Amino acid sequence: MKHLLAMLIVLAAPAPAMAQALTPGEEAAIDHVVRDTLASTGVPAVSIAVVRDGRVVLARAWGKASDTLGPARADMPFQIASNSKQFLAALLLRLADEGKLSLDDKVARWLPDVSGADRIAVRQLLSHTSGVQDYWPQDYAFPAMATPTTPEAIIRRWAMKPLDYAPGTRWQYSNTGYVVAGRIAELAGGAPLGELFQRYLFGPLAIHPRFIDDTNGPEFPHGYDRHALGPVRPVAPPAHGWLYAAGELSMTAADLARWDIARINREVLPARDWAEQETPVRLTDGTSTDYGLGVHVVERDHRRVIDHGGESVGFLSQNTVWPDDRTAVVVLTNAGFSDATSRLTDAIGTIVLPMAVSADVNEPARTADIRAEWQALASGRFVPAHFTANARAYFSAQARQDFRVSLSRLGACTGFAPIRPPRLRGGFVNRNFAVTCHGKSLTVVTYAEPGPHGRWEQVLVNQD
Repeated sequence: MKHLLAMLIVLAAPAPAMAQALTPGEEAAIDHVVRDTLASTGVPAVSIAVVRDGRVVLARAWGKASDTLGPARADMPFQIASNSKQFLAALLLRLADEGKLSLDDKVARWLPDVSGADRIAVRQLLSHTSGVQDYWPQDYAFPAMATPTTPEAIIRRWAMKPLDYAPGTRWQYSNTGYVVAGRIAELAGGAPLGELFQRYLFGPLAIHPRFIDDTNGPEFPHGYDRHALGPVRPVAPPAHGWLYAAGELSMTAADLARWDIARINREVLPARDWAEQETPVRLTDGTSTDYGLGVHVVERDHRRVIDHGGESVGFLSQNTVWPDDRTAVVVLTNAGFSDATSRLTDAIGTIVLPMAVSADVNEPARTADIRAEWQALASGRFVPAHFTANARAYFSAQARQDFRVSLSRLGACTGFAPIRPPRLRGGFVNRNFAVTCHGKSLTVVTYAEPGPHGRWEQVLVNQD
């Protein structure tokens, strides 16, 4: 990628900073990096929108929408999953503007049976500081997701467990918190979530998102996944109800880009609401979480960035806004694997800003364990005692065969270097590792039970 990024920077350099459509060179560079990324990762399709100076200057799709639909089109809705969270947070801000609730209300006002309801504020649900345990930390569908569910069932099973920590003392991503927040929005707004979204957000923006459960059908892009570096295969989506309020929307890249333009221009919401959503929440000890209400808020390369990712079964998305540059990049894929969304966001950002991409990460622990697990899987050995019940279900005979065949072909591998510090989610510890195999760069994404040798809840392998 180094020579490619160098070419992209050269192509981008002559373009004026803002208020310009993409030049032919920039469009060619984007097309090149997209085709290269699809070819190298195996991702079936990608839909991309680019905002420059507050207007959409590119909305285009590449690749295969499904085995039956054929080529992807820019007007096809892709599942944006957790990128939906910023919409729910915005909706609650609007309901607060009308006095229907306060973000400082305790959850007990609306759902008194939630654990710690008398101590958790609504804004803590939206900022992932509530202590409510995440019901879906895995990057795959666990067995229970084959059966339809309801928000109430998710709340009973996960939001009534003991809190993972005292509200406000830590940041830990929690889909469950957003399910609770979604029910509060419905109770305060007096209507189903879809009606509230349409009234306050979608109608004024003239965009047409759909609910994910309504796009799990043959007329919409299908999700794909792979076991380790095995064949790319279509996946079965979760049963109805599992994405409610935590990642419930499907939309086109252009529709998500129009939302980004509203953010840039301070439209649809009062400016104070946008500012509140984009203000990083601080923990009780004063530490910044770098997360506002449904969005990450960081500075990269001296630029303020508002962004979020999303993952449903077989789909990944990335939505990144540089508000001070009036620029945004939306990347939607129908693949639940690879780093294509972040890779494309970085490369396209380099073209349209331009900007440099850098990272400073450091992570300890469990390197020897994951190296040994890799070697076992590559040789066809699977030790059930090393894995949780969910992970044992994931490692079907087919999955184990795909791991064995694809990893054994790689030969000797080196690295197994932690990419970032471990972080808690859903009662598990997430650790990611970089691996190099004869020039191939791979990432191992793991979740494990707490403790020095906690059982693996997830071991996935992605090609960079």
